[in-house]
Parts: sequence; C-alpha cells; structure tokens
Amino acid sequence: MHEPLGNRDDAPPSKGLTVVRFSIGHRLFLAALLAILAVAVLGVALVRWRLLDGHATSAVVDEMPLLDALVDTLATRYAQHGGWSFLPPLSDARTTWLRDEFAHTRTSSEADTSSLGYRIGLLDRDEHVIAGVVAQPLLVAFASIDTQRRAIVVDGRTIGYLLLAKPESARDTLAIAFLLQQQRNLLWLALCTLALCAIAAALLASQFRRPIAALAAGARRLGEGRVDTRLSARRHDELGELAQTFNALAQRLEATERSRRQWVADTSHELRTPLSILRGQLEALQDGVRAATPDNLALLLREVRSLSQRVDELDELARVDVGQLRVVRAPIDAWSLIGDTAEAFAEKFVAAGLSMTIASAPSRSCVNADADRLRQVFANLFENAVRYTDAGGSVALHTVIAGQTLQLIVDDSSPGVAADDLARLGERFFRVDATRERQSRGLGLGLAVSRAIIEAHDGRLCFAPSPLGGLRAIVELPLQD
Repeated sequence: MHEPLGNRDDAPPSKGLTVVRFSIGHRLFLAALLAILAVAVLGVALVRWRLLDGHATSAVVDEMPLLDALVDTLATRYAQHGGWSFLPPLSDARTTWLRDEFAHTRTSSEADTSSLGYRIGLLDRDEHVIAGVVAQPLLVAFASIDTQRRAIVVDGRTIGYLLLAKPESARDTLAIAFLLQQQRNLLWLALCTLALCAIAAALLASQFRRPIAALAAGARRLGEGRVDTRLSARRHDELGELAQTFNALAQRLEATERSRRQWVADTSHELRTPLSILRGQLEALQDGVRAATPDNLALLLREVRSLSQRVDELDELARVDVGQLRVVRAPIDAWSLIGDTAEAFAEKFVAAGLSMTIASAPSRSCVNADADRLRQVFANLFENAVRYTDAGGSVALHTVIAGQTLQLIVDDSSPGVAADDLARLGERFFRVDATRERQSRGLGLGLAVSRAIIEAHDGRLCFAPSPLGGLRAIVELPLQD
C-alpha cells in the first residue's frame, strides 16, 4: 500500500529526556534571515564606500560646538513662546524643520557641515523626540552609532536636549545621515523581510515535512513488520530518490520475508518425511511388529544419515546467509581433483548402468580454491547424474579454457530438464517435477549449496541443455597463473 504524504509529527521523545526540537521550518527561517542580514551588512558597506569616500577625512572632529548656536536659538524661542508651541504641528515637517534651523545658524565661512543637520534630534525634558531624527536602538547597535547630547537650559532649568548621532569614524557621517533618514523605511523593510522569510520557510518546510513524515511513518510500519508499505515517489528531487530507495528496501524486505516463510514451510515439510519414517519404524520395533534385524536397523540408519545430510545442507546455507561459509584457498589442480572425484563414483556409475567418459587434460587447470569444498561440489554433480540419468546412458567430463576462466563441464544423457526449470536450478528447495526427480526425496538444497560454494570462489555455477540429451552443469573458476 502507498503511505499518504500527510503531515504527521515525529515519534515523541523518551520519557525523562528533554529534547530541544529545532524543526526544518526554524532552520529554513534562520538560514534565510542570516542570508538577508549578510546582504544588509554588505549593503551598508557599499553605502559607506559609494557615498562617503572622498567627502570626509578620517580625522575625528568634535561636532558638538557646532550646535551651540542652534542650542541658543532653541532656548530663546522656547522662552519667547513659553514652550515648544513654535514647532511645526506635523511630525514629518518637524524632521526637516530642525535641519533647516541648523542651516540658518551656520555661516558660509564655516567648515562643511552638510551631514550634521541630518544627524540631530530634539528631545523634550522627558526625553521624547519632538523634532529631527534620533537613531533607534537597533540601528545604534547595527551601525555602531555613538550619541552625544547637549542640554537646552532656560532660566536655570533643562527644558530639552539636542541629540547628535556620531559615527566612530568621520568617514561614516554621510552613511549615518542616510541611514537615519531611511530608518523608518528600513524598519518596514525589515518587518516585511521577516514576514517573507517566515512565509517562505513555512512553504518550503511543508514541502519537506510531508515526505519526511511519510518516510518516518513508513519506517515505523516496516518496524512493525508491514513489509508491504510503499511510499509515493512522484517527486524528481533528492526526497523522491529517497522514497525510491525506501521502496526498494521495502521490496527487498518483503522478498526476504516471503523467502523466510517459504524456507520454514519447506524445511518443516521436508524434514517431516524422514522423521515420520523413523517414528513408524521405531514404533513398529517397540510394539514387536518388526524385529530388530540387521536389515531393519540398516533402514533406520539410512534414514538417520539422510536426515543428517539434510540438516548439514541447511547449516551450510545458513552459514552462507550470514557470510560464515568457511573457504580456505590454496593453489590446486582442478582437473585432477574432478578426475579423482569421478573415479570415486566409478562403482556407482556401473551400478546405475552408466558409462563415464573423461576428456584429455587441459593445458592449464590450476585454480586458487578450497579442495574439500570443490570436491563437495563435484560429488554433488556426479551424484545428481547417477540419480537422475536413465540406465544405459552416459556421463561425460571435459574442460574449456576461456581467457582466464576454467570451465569444468559435466554432461549427462536423458532425461533432460525443461527450459523453464533450467534457470531455477540452484534455487533453494527447488526440484524438477519431471522424470528427472523420480523417487528422490532430497530437499533440493544440494545445488544451492554448490552454487554458494562456487560463488565464494569468485566463480559461477550454471546449467544448460546437454548435447547428450540430458543436463549440462558448468563450473566456472578463475585460473591461477
């Protein structure tokens, strides 16, 4: 089933642990905010460079004495009107009014103070801004602005203050003046930027959160054993690739679970037959129905050996699954080894009415392999030939050298194997249902074990129709120089 891409919170943290959750949305918001702040810092530096360079010296000048005339003018007008009623009624007009008043107090012979009027503000006795411009605390911290104040005194009492925004360097006076004039616009821009960052982070986080939540939910379902879980993989980005990888993993787990169940079912079914025979024979001996003759005991021993062989095969495959198949390699002559194994089966071939043909030795047959393991594989192939080939048939053994690969080929005569079954030879518990099975009661694990052994030697075990009318088994091993 496909897991829906809906929002779903992650699993809660374990009790007793305090986990600070920093979500994807928070991370995206912080990343966007830091990027904008970096751009803002670069913008301030650009303003300083473009507007100020060449307009001022870097020497620090005390500008407060330049405001003395404006302080006296404001004190005089305050005394004449009995308060600040002479100020313009509109707040926007008051901003430019103070600048104009400062300009009227200067004379043309004085030094250039063009930026000073843009950096002064007027406060009342309660330190409320009533005219001019005053740097906000955030701007003071951001642009490293220092402030100086001059008290305005009338009749011995302070009626207000004249506040001057002063940069750390005289080169920055124009930049500070510009920032002071634009600080309200900059404030609105900052608020809009924060809102846009939050909206963009929320939209991007929602695009990430849904597939991640679906992935977490799918992982929980897999942990619960629901290996049929699948995710929607319609995205064409890294998250879509992650969903495809998850689906591949789930498919592999489903196949493994299906194989495990089949393994248990086939093993229990196949082991039940020899156990039932042993139980029947032993009960017959116990009830006195059958006597403990050598023939009856030999029958029991044969079933025990058959059962032991099947358990050994299961153990071998279990070792293959966990990567513990022991293989001790050494340079050996593979042709001599398979020839010796064939001679050991000579009596069985004769008893089964089969003839054995062995080709001449190849020019090269040295491989780096485990002799006992290869002998086990060759014995299994010859045993199958004896068991499944009709009487009067033949078995042939020859080799082919293809580059750096040695092919050991075992052919037998009819009956053959259907084309659909050839590809499945070597699968666990697979047995041909045609005449080649005959009365065999094996588990179908011999070829599976043989294939695992050959693959452990970096080789390959494959099957094909034999020119003799039966089955051809091909063992491919890399040659040793």
